[in-house]
Amino acid sequence: MSLVLTGKNLTVDDVVGVARNNEKVELHADAIARVKHCREFVEERITAGEVMYGVTTGIGEFSEVVLNDAQIKQFQRYLTYNHAAGIGKPIPIEQSRAAMLLRANVLANGYSACRIEILDTFIQLLNKGVTPVVCEKGSVGACGDLAPMSQIALLMMGEGEAFYEGERLASKVAMERAGIPVPGLEARDGLASINGSNLLNGIACLTVYDTERWLKQAEIAAAMTLEALKANMKPYDTRLHELRGFRGAVTCAKNLRQVIEGSDLTTGKEKVKVQDAYSMRSTPQVIGAARDQMRWTRSQIEIEANGVGDNPIFLADDRVVLTGANFQGTPISMPLDTLGGAITMVCVLSERRLNRLTNPALSVGLPPFLTKGAGLMSGMMLSQYTADMQIVEQRILSTPAFTQSIPAAADQEDFVSMGMNSAMKTRQILDVACGVLGIEFMAAAQGLDFREYTPGKGTLAAKAEIRKHVDFLGEDRPLYADHNTMMELTRSLDILRAVEEAVGELSIY
Repeated sequence: MSLVLTGKNLTVDDVVGVARNNEKVELHADAIARVKHCREFVEERITAGEVMYGVTTGIGEFSEVVLNDAQIKQFQRYLTYNHAAGIGKPIPIEQSRAAMLLRANVLANGYSACRIEILDTFIQLLNKGVTPVVCEKGSVGACGDLAPMSQIALLMMGEGEAFYEGERLASKVAMERAGIPVPGLEARDGLASINGSNLLNGIACLTVYDTERWLKQAEIAAAMTLEALKANMKPYDTRLHELRGFRGAVTCAKNLRQVIEGSDLTTGKEKVKVQDAYSMRSTPQVIGAARDQMRWTRSQIEIEANGVGDNPIFLADDRVVLTGANFQGTPISMPLDTLGGAITMVCVLSERRLNRLTNPALSVGLPPFLTKGAGLMSGMMLSQYTADMQIVEQRILSTPAFTQSIPAAADQEDFVSMGMNSAMKTRQILDVACGVLGIEFMAAAQGLDFREYTPGKGTLAAKAEIRKHVDFLGEDRPLYADHNTMMELTRSLDILRAVEEAVGELSIY
């Protein structure tokens, strides 16, 4: 079944389905009608000689320069050339596909005044697997993602490059092989193709989707460590969190209880402390806060996915052209930056639990650094070093980009969101987080192997999955291979799948 674009109701999951899983896309008949109706309106305005930003004028500092009839069409070509000014290696194919889908959904609203052929080409590129080559750097998230979106728009003229069937080709060759006609750019088509925060938001969609699943794994790792440290389980009673009222904390506590269900620590068979350290008993409040922030981030990017992020906007029914700044990336860069900080915070909590697992003064009877041969052997002592280094990297990356504006375009664009920096560094924070969490998983499994009581059903499932990949650390060995294995295991979501198969699906929100 194809995803039907209407301009509305597009979700993060839809974006992932198309960008990552190559689901097909089609246009709703109403969207086609709206796009054609709007195009008729703008062509009437051009014929009437109306001055319209980016259609019959230049852009940015040149917005006061009025173009003659001969220049109007030519301008869209030069506009696209000029703005295809990125630098660096190509972005992943899934990110380029996400950007095309989101741009297509903006155009499907019928307020951008491009020809229907432009929108249809976006759809064909997605459905036939032709993916524009786009440099990862260049966008400041001001008038949207002009540099990367312009590399995508080059394909509308049969220029630029594209990936197709595993090859990097001239786009004209790729489109010919795929049977996609080159539509060319006429009045308004170029700016309508590039003027929005679509790559920024596409990366945001993919990152939020992955963070949602990473957070569930963070709760599984926490549950394993809590069990290995003989935690008092009262702080994870959902009633406690319902009384305070934060939705994320309620969800986290519920997930923790679901993973540890059946544990001897919940039945009174094992004696536990009256009260544990903050890094243990505050887990629902901390991870819950990250969940609440993540829910806001998802809401913001889904609003953007279905909004009219463009300039100008053409209201055909009202016979009005409105100029503004709906391309501005700040509504996405701010929640993305904050999400990166939230992921870092959860990793800091993870490292503090790791410290308690390895520190004999805090580990409630576990051997020093989780090794029987302490002194001759150092066990997982250096694993904490590795986790610490990664967290410092995350802390550096958690500096907000949305406060880092540098004016551009002769101060016409004197406040920019730097949203692409937000997107790139939040993605990097999440990638690093898999390494941090992988080390806690490994240490928690090691700690549980020293305990004689029965852990929860979900905890047992997680440990069993880990032991398929990393053996018990009976004597010292080079740990880099284990660390890398655990990082990739965390990314694979195999631990999450094993736990959910054992105890049922954990909640996201």
